[in-house]
Amino acid sequence: MESHSSLAIGIDLGTTNSAIAIWRNGVAELIPNALGEYLTPSVVSIDEEGHVLVGEAARARLVTKPTETVAAFKRFMGSEKQFKLGAQSYTPTELSALVLKSLKADAEAHLGTEIQDVVISVPAYFSDQQRKQVYQAALLADLNAVRLINEPTAACLAYSLKQEQERRFLVFDLGGGTFDVTVVEYQDSFVEVRSSTGDNRLGGEDFTEALVNYVVNELGLKLETIDINHLAKLVSICERGKKQSGETMVLELPDPFNQTLELNGKQLEQVWHDVLTRLALPLKRALNDAKMTPAEIDELIFVGGATRLRQVQQLANRLLGRFGSHQLDPDLVVAMGAATQAACRLRDEAVEELILTDVCPFSLGIIVNSGEQSGVFSPIIERNTVIPTSRVERYYTSYDDQDKVNVGIYQGERYWARENIYVDNLEIDVPEGPRGQEAIDVRFSYDINGLLEIDVTVVSTQKTSQKVIDRSPIGMTPEQQTQSRERLEKLKVHPRDQLPNITLAEKLNRLYEELLGDGRETVGEMIAYFTKALDSQDDKVIRDARKEIEAHLNRFVLV
Repeated sequence: MESHSSLAIGIDLGTTNSAIAIWRNGVAELIPNALGEYLTPSVVSIDEEGHVLVGEAARARLVTKPTETVAAFKRFMGSEKQFKLGAQSYTPTELSALVLKSLKADAEAHLGTEIQDVVISVPAYFSDQQRKQVYQAALLADLNAVRLINEPTAACLAYSLKQEQERRFLVFDLGGGTFDVTVVEYQDSFVEVRSSTGDNRLGGEDFTEALVNYVVNELGLKLETIDINHLAKLVSICERGKKQSGETMVLELPDPFNQTLELNGKQLEQVWHDVLTRLALPLKRALNDAKMTPAEIDELIFVGGATRLRQVQQLANRLLGRFGSHQLDPDLVVAMGAATQAACRLRDEAVEELILTDVCPFSLGIIVNSGEQSGVFSPIIERNTVIPTSRVERYYTSYDDQDKVNVGIYQGERYWARENIYVDNLEIDVPEGPRGQEAIDVRFSYDINGLLEIDVTVVSTQKTSQKVIDRSPIGMTPEQQTQSRERLEKLKVHPRDQLPNITLAEKLNRLYEELLGDGRETVGEMIAYFTKALDSQDDKVIRDARKEIEAHLNRFVLV
């Protein structure tokens, strides 16, 4: 049996769905959850007995129990937002930890051994604070995130293993809540990230939201006036409609709306116009930063479930002048790439020659005075600089008899420092003198693990002050970590072998709420039949009933 320290495990912690994979026997192998599925919805719910539900069972309760269920919390990583579940409120970090715990349990059940060291993927454009919270979520789930890898970079690793010639990829990564565009060059076993940019608040959820707003407007209603349970139904119908593959989208609105809306391709483009427009800018910026034209891109790779939308593909195809690739499942390729990176770290023979470089996705710099203006951001390491790197810039005192310089460190792309993200600061003593006489050299050194080292040297004295800012994710204080761990441990979790039954019961309840007439009557009979099977407490009877009902459910489409 393999020891947990020698396992190459990769996790894609997604906004909508999450997945886990292991590298073994020379390939990335996806690990199924308790339901036999590779994708686990990133949804958490608390049931009537106070048990926590994660995954498909929780997703079914988005419609039936919307006030006890939360989704898309990854979008708020790094923020102060809290989500109420039952009597308690939870942070996005804690909810992400519950998803990671579920993935961990699935992997351990499948592999027959404990897992601990993992590589977790994050959006390329995640800030320092957001990365710290992902790392913290892993700790709360009793996992050790030995490396955070950017999602598009992970996808490229998975694709690069299939390449035998030099290729330039553009990875178009549109997930449920984040959007990344990354330009990557593969040559002689080198996977070099040339540029990476994106939007942390743009994803498939925005397409659903725009569609919901359109429907509400068509109904002559206002969002704030709709009952939360009815709104949950509308969101579910729009999410389902978004995944339709035909030229026309048909939305069958349930009780109490009882209407059918049809949208053709042109209408959908209008509904999604603002969201689609936001996709274009990062794509153009990524090409510009990589100093490439669309014609120099050999392959367009689609990553993330939202890239299945016809309008998204058409936009990307039009801007790049080529059709995109779906050789690998866009929902699963990131987990496969994360497992590949884990194998690289462990020097697996099949990938030991593969060398990966990455870039710093944000500019890093300090706040300065520029002419008569104060509070200006001065970049030292600009975005998309290949890492590891070390850069130095010289600055001068701002006023007469100045004896201290406060070096305020920021990350971002805005002209005014206050509009960027504050990282830390370092105060330096300097000899007094006329304005501009004293100079300091500020050196930023940034490595692949997210370690930012600041060296500030007073030029006249050559005295150097140093500060190491561990931008590799560390997160909460030990006290905060203990409090979160204790709160999560108090939650009761259903045994893994009960999850197929719980999930089916929640699906049936959800379907019963959505349907009317004969359909509702049919589902009601299924509920009664399954309840009788559960009451028998006979595993074979329950298993046979579950299989029979699941076969009948294939006629119904559940999101």
